[in-house]
Amino acid sequence: MYLDHFGLRQAPFRITPHTEFFFAGADRGAMLDALIYAITHDEGIVKVSGEVGSGKTMLCRMLLERLPDHVETVYLANPMLSQDEILFAIAADLHVSLPEGSRHSLLRSLQERLLEIYAAGRQVVVLIDEAHAMPLEALEEIRLLSNLESSCHKLLQIVLFGQPELDQRLRDTAMRQLKERITHHFRLLPLQRNDIAVYLMFRLRAAGYRGPDLFSGGAIRLISKVSEGLTRRINILADKALLAAFSEGAHQIAGRQVRAAIRDAQFSRIDRRLRGGWQWVAVTIVCAIAGLAYLAGDYPAAISPVAEGGSAAAGEVLSPDPSASAVPGTAGSPTTRGALGSESRGPLWERIAATQEWLKKTPDNHYFIQLLVTDGRSQREVVDFIARNAKTLDPRQVRVYRTQVGGGDRLGVIYGDYASRDEANAALATLGDLIPAGRPYVRAVAKLRSLRDPA
Repeated sequence: MYLDHFGLRQAPFRITPHTEFFFAGADRGAMLDALIYAITHDEGIVKVSGEVGSGKTMLCRMLLERLPDHVETVYLANPMLSQDEILFAIAADLHVSLPEGSRHSLLRSLQERLLEIYAAGRQVVVLIDEAHAMPLEALEEIRLLSNLESSCHKLLQIVLFGQPELDQRLRDTAMRQLKERITHHFRLLPLQRNDIAVYLMFRLRAAGYRGPDLFSGGAIRLISKVSEGLTRRINILADKALLAAFSEGAHQIAGRQVRAAIRDAQFSRIDRRLRGGWQWVAVTIVCAIAGLAYLAGDYPAAISPVAEGGSAAAGEVLSPDPSASAVPGTAGSPTTRGALGSESRGPLWERIAATQEWLKKTPDNHYFIQLLVTDGRSQREVVDFIARNAKTLDPRQVRVYRTQVGGGDRLGVIYGDYASRDEANAALATLGDLIPAGRPYVRAVAKLRSLRDPA
């Protein structure tokens, strides 16, 4: 109804999880990357908890899109399945011929199919939404399924998404065996006020809006207070406020329109007794895999920029020239030929070398915008990305780094140099459309420079 009035291609604040509207700020992008790594490099159960409307289902949908091609996914959206129904649902998604007879026969057929998939170099992950509502018997079935294994590897990776009640249920004595199998714990926190301002503009830009800030400071303060930082509530209030402004013929959202939206929404306060540990660390990852240390607030901390023509063990920084030394204060090593090839001296190499120099002199407390992370062998993707976005991005602010994480080469494209997170977030909010569409997010220079690589 109000799309033409505000110059929008589509509704920006739908509450159904459309992945093109995934907001990578406020740790969401970092959490998605950490989840992908945990799923593909470990064998324990992964748990993601968060309040109603905090974005768990969106994160789940993003996983379905972003997991590597060798990962086969099974998505269980109905938490009320019985033990047998869970088995049948997984078996059906994996194209298992359902045998007639006992439950034992079905379980054996499922294990045989999982062994076939594993032998083909593939992996199976089961994503379970609304896990807090599962009957105890169904949760016990999940624990038993996590026991399926080959001679040396688990055959099934499981990710549980649930409200804070899931944490409470896992404290039950009867659930202690399941709880012990959870090796990664993620907590989705509410958005803070500064994040909400960036979030609103991000959604509007993704929907086609190209004007100045649409929500006033007073409107954002009201939305922040009443929504309690939950994205679903933010979407509902913002949508209703846009409708109110349209009905008045206004082109900016002020406190008056938001108050009308609040009256119409009639939200209740979240019960803090259920929220319990809401304010503790956003992401706690117990990881015995060499290569990553995740900290709440950024992409994996074990990112170390490596120059083109360099190769390193995880946690080492290499110089762009064999005769140059590593970044001062780091565990540098001699440069050797890497995925990009030491013979290359093209524009990409020059940009990586310039990024090394920039990193040497840039303070840890500065920030930048992460635009792209890709496989270290995808030099052409990086070059094409920069070329396609030349009109949107200032080429002087585009930088490229290379890193090795967990034994794998990665290339990253970053943008800008900002003295504070607020400045970086403000720049992110005004960033134009990128081709292909990405999900940029803000990171600290300290995290890029970090060389920690725990065993």
